[in-house]
Amino acid sequence: MPFLENNLLKIEIKHKGAELCSIKSVKNNTEFIWEANPEVWGSHAPNLFPIIGSMKEDSYIYDGQKYRMPKHGFVRKNENFKVVSKTNSKVTFQLKSDDELKSIYPFEFEFLISYELKNNELLIHHTVKNKDHKTMYFSLGGHPAFTCPLFKGESYTDYFLEFESEENSKSHLLNMASGLVTDKTKSVFDSPNTINLHGNLFDEDALIFKDLKSRQVALKHQDKGEILKVKFEGFPFLGIWAKPNAPYVCIEPWIGIADSENTNQKIKDKEGIVALEANEIFSATYSITVNSSLLN
Repeated sequence: MPFLENNLLKIEIKHKGAELCSIKSVKNNTEFIWEANPEVWGSHAPNLFPIIGSMKEDSYIYDGQKYRMPKHGFVRKNENFKVVSKTNSKVTFQLKSDDELKSIYPFEFEFLISYELKNNELLIHHTVKNKDHKTMYFSLGGHPAFTCPLFKGESYTDYFLEFESEENSKSHLLNMASGLVTDKTKSVFDSPNTINLHGNLFDEDALIFKDLKSRQVALKHQDKGEILKVKFEGFPFLGIWAKPNAPYVCIEPWIGIADSENTNQKIKDKEGIVALEANEIFSATYSITVNSSLLN
């Protein structure tokens, strides 16, 4: 299992899906990533490509043909990643299109994800290379789950999310049966820039934001202060999610979003989709910074 380490943090990444599975303090062994208990939710921080969330009927239409696509795409469970470079501070995984993938995603591509450790910050770099002679269409994003509560004796309700800007954004509701985005919204902020965590916050599934001003959000404890923050410049959508009453919270930077209920299923028309021209390269980075005071 590839890992990165400095004097503050040790990072572990699974080969399958190139999935981040541990951010741990070197000195006190505090683990910040959810343990992926399969009885609750069996993932740590899946990588999402080439779509986010669910597609209507688990399928889409490209060039008049219908293709199947699993929820969140095919990267998160893919066993074919290769490590193409590795140092103590950075590792890069590569996935290339093949005949099996082309049966559900008819584009010649190269997907690279790099994890780079700088002091108490982990940067997650995404690179998509269009190796085809035609425009390719995709979304990508992260789904990191953070342990919450972090320490024994704490409660989930001791925690809240603090956004860097005052927000008037509302959460776009999902159809609970289909996983598709409806035209309904609800207010979820408890103050202009905070959302308090509680066991029923996700009873209607993920909180989905399309128009946040903030480009970073911090997970905070009401007494201990900031635990960590996620910076997501260049990611226009954000998801916040956990299983109801589960001891973690996901902060999910997205370039793209699940299908809407009224979609025509054409991937070219999909909300938030990236159109990458032939032989072009797309890149995007988000980061996770752990409060250094918790690492001693």
